[in-house]
Amino acid sequence: MDRPRDWLGARATIVLPMLVAVLSFVTGVVNISAVTIGGPLGEVVPPSIQRTAGFTGALTGFTLLVSVVGLRRRLRVAWYVTVVLLPVSAVQGLVQSSAASLPLVVLSLVSLPTMLLNRRRFSRSVDLSTAQLAAGAALLGSLMYGTAGSYALRDEFANLSTATDAFYYTLVTASTVGYGDVTPTTQQAKLFGMSVVVLGTASFAIALGSLLGPAIEKRLSEALGNMTDAQLDLLENHVLVLGHGDLTEPIIEELTEQIDFVVITPDTETATRLQQRDIAVLTADPSDEEPMQRAGIEEAAAVVAATNDDAQDALAILTAQTLNPAVNIVAAATDRENIEKLRRAGADTVISPAVLGGHLIVQSALGRQGMENVADHLLDVNDEDDAEI
Repeated sequence: MDRPRDWLGARATIVLPMLVAVLSFVTGVVNISAVTIGGPLGEVVPPSIQRTAGFTGALTGFTLLVSVVGLRRRLRVAWYVTVVLLPVSAVQGLVQSSAASLPLVVLSLVSLPTMLLNRRRFSRSVDLSTAQLAAGAALLGSLMYGTAGSYALRDEFANLSTATDAFYYTLVTASTVGYGDVTPTTQQAKLFGMSVVVLGTASFAIALGSLLGPAIEKRLSEALGNMTDAQLDLLENHVLVLGHGDLTEPIIEELTEQIDFVVITPDTETATRLQQRDIAVLTADPSDEEPMQRAGIEEAAAVVAATNDDAQDALAILTAQTLNPAVNIVAAATDRENIEKLRRAGADTVISPAVLGGHLIVQSALGRQGMENVADHLLDVNDEDDAEI
């Protein structure tokens, strides 16, 4: 596998911002609670601004963690947010003027070029379901209702005089925190507060359900032997194994030690069994375009088709060659007469294990010496190639 590509590829665009997010949050908390603050700008920046930068740094770190979730789904909006927040976190680290913030500054500046180089990977738009849109609208509407209403009735509330106080009251009421520092003093204000409780609690519950839904779906996908979209999005320079059969198992064992790969099989039981062995698998028809696109056919290094059904393999090869004509396609022919058919379907290399094995066995039976050494030599060459890699 190409190591420089690993450092500058999809994984780097996830790992580096995540590290920046954690550092931003940790250094922010450290600077908020610090009694004395030093660092290169410690004598220039007032302590109050330094601590404010620590507070905003913690918020930036949390926001970056959220954007990392979007990066795993290759969302373009998450890329934009991350590119904006990385320089912000670097500036916040400088303003904090703490020795603990220096790694944050360096890592933020290092992460930015990596994000810019991988811009093309993040091309997906936000695809929200109707339930998610409804949940967001309900939550936003209830907060706007509570803020506007409580501000309009501010004379009928204790300790509520500004729009910030109104939003604070709405947020703590709708989230059922209820500190009790802002309270209604009239019957009309109490009735309004009750409506905020009902509408706000309901909207928060709906929003929470829409967030938990994808997590539940992920668990179900794993139980059925499917990779999630987030896992599929991280694949690059990998091998697609189309279908599963007796010939596939030795191939999987070889690939496990060398390169990332995904098995596409329509058999749910097989997919579940492979998933339990920590093998990346997608339950779908290996001859369909959609699962191949989900499995990253455009980023794949090679495609392998080696089931016991040459006809099914030919269909899968034809689809793979159509989606990515440049990818290296290798096929295993169960029947000798199908070798040329698989080549015409688009396979670059076709190997017949039965023919090859039969030739070695017959030659050995007829007294030809060294047939076993030929097989051992093939395995030795493979091991030497692994060592060079």
